[in-house]
Amino acid sequence: MDNTNEALLGGKAIIIGGSVAGLMTAKVLSAFYREILIVEKDVLPDQPVNRTGTPHGFHPHRFTNRGKMITERLFPGYEQDLLALGAPSSFQKTVHNMNQYGSVVGKYPRNDIKFSRAALEWVLRRRVQELPQVHFLTNHDVIELAAAPDSSAVTGVKIRNRAQGGMDIRMAADLVVDTSGRQSKLAAWLEQLGYAVPTPDLLKVSIGYSTRRYQVPKHLHHLCEEWDVINIAGQPANGTYTGVFSFIENHVAEMVLYRPGGQYPPTDAEAFERCVERLPTPIIAEILQQLEPITSPRGYRVEALYRHHYEQMSKWPKGLLVLGDAYCIFDPIFGQGMTVAALEAEALESCLKEQRNEPAADFERQVLHQIQTVIEPAWWLNCANDLQWEDVEYEGTEPLQGVALARKYMALLLKQGTLADPKLFGLYWAVNTLSVSPREIWNPVMVEAVLSSTEEGKQILQELLQLFDQPLREILPQLLPSFACEAV
Repeated sequence: MDNTNEALLGGKAIIIGGSVAGLMTAKVLSAFYREILIVEKDVLPDQPVNRTGTPHGFHPHRFTNRGKMITERLFPGYEQDLLALGAPSSFQKTVHNMNQYGSVVGKYPRNDIKFSRAALEWVLRRRVQELPQVHFLTNHDVIELAAAPDSSAVTGVKIRNRAQGGMDIRMAADLVVDTSGRQSKLAAWLEQLGYAVPTPDLLKVSIGYSTRRYQVPKHLHHLCEEWDVINIAGQPANGTYTGVFSFIENHVAEMVLYRPGGQYPPTDAEAFERCVERLPTPIIAEILQQLEPITSPRGYRVEALYRHHYEQMSKWPKGLLVLGDAYCIFDPIFGQGMTVAALEAEALESCLKEQRNEPAADFERQVLHQIQTVIEPAWWLNCANDLQWEDVEYEGTEPLQGVALARKYMALLLKQGTLADPKLFGLYWAVNTLSVSPREIWNPVMVEAVLSSTEEGKQILQELLQLFDQPLREILPQLLPSFACEAV
């Protein structure tokens, strides 16, 4: 990203929010803008601890392999910084995945580093703080956008010091990027400027998850060398919790219970431990009995996932962009959120390079469309998975393409991968973690092979062929989003 000799696109950019998405955005913008200001509502900690502005930060976070590769390119060697904080590697440690069809157990093949959200933010923030053109303004709220008289362009922001009274301050900028996450007020700000904002798509999931942390005693440190993760998947048909056990830095284990559909896991310590004991296998409970709880269980709830459609607006102000959870949020159990943020930062970088070489009047709208392209696969996969659960509902301006078929097909793929073909199991998770495109499993050859391998699948295939009276290669484009039906 060394573009020292390249022409800059602008003088000053303001980023709203110092989240992971905001830090990645700052790194990307540092090659294109002379000055970058990150306005953050929190007073940033002087060590890697959770901050009040990210109430979900206590709970497990991770990159998928795709997110890790992008982050490594933006912040070379960042995992070495995590290791220095005591974060463990996953390489050749045991992974135990259990679902309704059985268990798949094996050694983790890559040298990925596991971390807490606080440790990752600390590492990335220190890297960003070293960039000479980036500055932080902490303990300040952005309360509205500043705009041209006709609202055709955003010219900056109005900010307020959280610790002091007094007048609000306007700050000018050539570009404003909202990475303020789930607390984003962008839709309301745009409406105040006279823009018609589309209603977002909603997946009414009523997700609840509870996390507890444990210290691993010194005489049991070998557990941290043996295990990477134990994932006991919840079963929609039975309404059971998902339970995931793993390690973060300094021999600390974390255990999360999760479920969509409004049946929230407990935050009472005794009730939490009983729920762990009731998981379909006692393997996690037996390990936890040997560890020392260092926190009470902490809960977090997500009533609905949302996907904004800013790219559909007939008008959009120049000088304004949005990334990360301010645009779309995902089910946290799939670990896609930070990877999508990395993919969006990569898309922004590509658009900025094009804009520098061939300036376009509608640059901001092009970025919004590119980010929506990044969002679509993860959003569709979230909906297909979560709609299996009772009391989960989708509410959108357009129907979800192919979700009914997707639920049946993905279940068959997981079943075959668990019982017969480990390669299919790996492919199932590679798609769900965004490491490969959904088209790797949603193409005519693969779909026909999977469906033809079981009697249940053959019936689904026969019903499709009879209903459409067309070859499968012509049926799939009618049922699925474009990303899924393209040829491999």
